[in-house]
Amino acid sequence: MNDIRRTILWVIFAFSLVLLWDKWQVHNGHKATFFPVPEQKAAQPAGAAASADASVPTASAAVGSGAADVPGATPAPAAAVAAPRQDVVITSDVLRLTFDSEGGSLKHAELLQYFDKSEPPRPVVLFDDSATHKYLGQTGLIGGTFPTHKTAMTVQPGERELKDGQDSVQVRFESAEVGGVKLVKTYTIKRGAYDVTVQHDVVNNSAAAVNPRLYMQLVRDGSESGDQTPFYSTFTGPAVYTPEKKYQKVTFKDIENNKVSVEKTSNSGYVAMVQHYFASAWLLPDDTQRENFVNKVGPNLYAAGVITPVGTVAPGQTKSVSARLFAGPQIEPMLEAEAPGLELVKDYGWLTILAKPLYWLLSKLHGFIGNWGWSIVALVLLLKIAFYWFNAKAYSSMAKMKAINPRIQEMRERLKDKPQQMQQEMMRIYREEKVNPMGGCLPILIQMPVFMALYWVLQSSVEIRNAPWIGWIHDLSVPDPYFILPLLMTLSSLLQTALNPAPPDPMQAKLMWIMPLMFSVMFFFFPAGLVLYWLTNNILSIAQQWIINTRMGVPPQFNLPKFK
Repeated sequence: MNDIRRTILWVIFAFSLVLLWDKWQVHNGHKATFFPVPEQKAAQPAGAAASADASVPTASAAVGSGAADVPGATPAPAAAVAAPRQDVVITSDVLRLTFDSEGGSLKHAELLQYFDKSEPPRPVVLFDDSATHKYLGQTGLIGGTFPTHKTAMTVQPGERELKDGQDSVQVRFESAEVGGVKLVKTYTIKRGAYDVTVQHDVVNNSAAAVNPRLYMQLVRDGSESGDQTPFYSTFTGPAVYTPEKKYQKVTFKDIENNKVSVEKTSNSGYVAMVQHYFASAWLLPDDTQRENFVNKVGPNLYAAGVITPVGTVAPGQTKSVSARLFAGPQIEPMLEAEAPGLELVKDYGWLTILAKPLYWLLSKLHGFIGNWGWSIVALVLLLKIAFYWFNAKAYSSMAKMKAINPRIQEMRERLKDKPQQMQQEMMRIYREEKVNPMGGCLPILIQMPVFMALYWVLQSSVEIRNAPWIGWIHDLSVPDPYFILPLLMTLSSLLQTALNPAPPDPMQAKLMWIMPLMFSVMFFFFPAGLVLYWLTNNILSIAQQWIINTRMGVPPQFNLPKFK
């Protein structure tokens, strides 16, 4: 039974390695080896059921990339095309946004409170329109010959930077008339806010009523963000949230293979582009009819967006549609305040039910302590206190096993040629000493989901990014530059192994030392915050095991490896 208990633990450990290997395969662009994602049912592109009339293009045709014309839309008049094209930069205390006067599209966004890993550090770039990265926010009208994100616009004069004492700054783009219709876009950026209000005014100067639809889309290439780490890869790609189907992620690969299945119509929700730590999303008021779409719009270029009706605009009339474009960090309280369900872009997967309370507790500790590193240490300490009874039962069982281990070893040597009698004798000893060989296994199994959830919290929380701890640890989201924490973690794992009872089986005894060493190698590539979490957990486990052994009259002793 002692062997069974250890075997179960090694199976759990091996399964963890399998999961890590699968993640590593996906991270490198390969198909998952052991747990492939089931293929989604193919669905028609959004708007495929629209009229075949050429004057009403489908949604997929209406939302082309910035590098191509919009099929089915009439080119803008020559006067509008001839308007000088320019970039307009608007700066707040947290955002620096660059707009293109062609279509009034967002082409560059810097998050001024977050910095990349370059030297010297520069603000994180989310939206971009460069030779190496495409990430754009575009809007326009479809349903006829109307202005689109390819229509030249003029920029109205005004302030371009948020001044002291100001709460907001605006920029206004106005198109020429296309088909007698003019589109005016007004972007409003507020102090301390990552959501930009975008008001679309549709002005009908023609002699007939029009019924346009407004599209809002996020266009991005299929590259991953620069914040991925070895052995760990977060989701990058579009996501759609509706009350009906909740949060639905769509991989770029599924888009390529035309295997996208999202809720097409809804009266609330959002569409988003997600990457590690950061996200963008189009947010419309609730009870606004909309059509969601996710499709491919060019080579390695993908779009996710919504189409909403403007309504009938009579001659000489103006109708307005207001929306918000969020572009910022995945901070849960802020996302929850922005829109229902937006916090789900910070994806914990199936461990969400455990991860969210752990994140809440970690953030509360940080509010009290003021340092994310010490907050991680405090959180592990609280978890150890919460699971003290379970750990005590496990270590008590291990201490009893250690106390009777000499008898077991002597018996195994005496009956090594009689395996059946050996098992019977072993069970007799367990009954006499009231030892349960499985007693140390169940408490560990109970705790595993909690510590796995904490692992995901630390990997997904943007607050850990660029957060210092002490001395040489200036960023808990990157590996220890001097490998001090991984070395200490390795030593603590070996010390913990030495305190455990030595398995009777020589092969198991060797594995007990080899496996922690192999596992520790990965921690040299893990972010310092995760290594700190494991190191703290190991130290507290060793201390508790030492105390329990001493109380039970089993002097702690180190079982060193014997590789003969």
